[in-house]
Amino acid sequence: MAERIELKVEKRAVLGKKVKFLRRKGVVPVHLFGHNVESAALQGDAAILGKVVSQAGHTRLINLKIGKSEKARPVMVREVQKDAIKGGLLHVDFYEVNMSEKIKVEVPIMIVGEAPALKIRENMLYQTLSSLLIECLPDKMPDRIPVDISSIMQADQAVHVRDIVLLDITILNDADLTV
Repeated sequence: MAERIELKVEKRAVLGKKVKFLRRKGVVPVHLFGHNVESAALQGDAAILGKVVSQAGHTRLINLKIGKSEKARPVMVREVQKDAIKGGLLHVDFYEVNMSEKIKVEVPIMIVGEAPALKIRENMLYQTLSSLLIECLPDKMPDRIPVDISSIMQADQAVHVRDIVLLDITILNDADLTV
C-alpha cells in the first residue's frame, strides 16, 4: 500500500472530434466516472498525466483535484488509450472509488526469495500466473503481491494460490491454481 499520487486536471469544454486540437497543444482528454458519481469530461497536461499513469498503473490510488477545488477525489486508472505509432497518450479513463466499498482488481505477482531447487543447473522456474484477482477496500490494495519461492526445495514442488496469505484481502482465483 503505497503513498497516493497527486494529480491536477481541469474541466474540459472541447468535446467530440475537436479534442485532436487539444492533443496538439499537449493536453490529453480525461474522463471521470464511478458508481453513483456524475461523469465528467476533464483534461490534463500530457507529460504530467503520462508520468502519473505509468507510476500508478491500474492498482494505485490517485488523489484527483479538479480545477481550483481543494477536495481530492480517490480515483484509479481504468483505461488508457495510446497512439499506436508514437506511443503518446490519447485518452485516460479514471474510476472514482468509494473508500467504504470493496473493489475487485487484478494485481501483479512479484516473485521474491531464492528457491534452493534452482541451484541445480537442470531446474527452471516456471511461472503460470502473472497476476491475481483480489477483492478489498481501496486503501488496503497492494501495488503487487509478493510470492516467496524459498520453500521450493525440489523440482516437483510448487506454490499454489492457497499458499498466499494476505490480510484483509480476498483472493478470488481458484485456490488450486499453481503460481
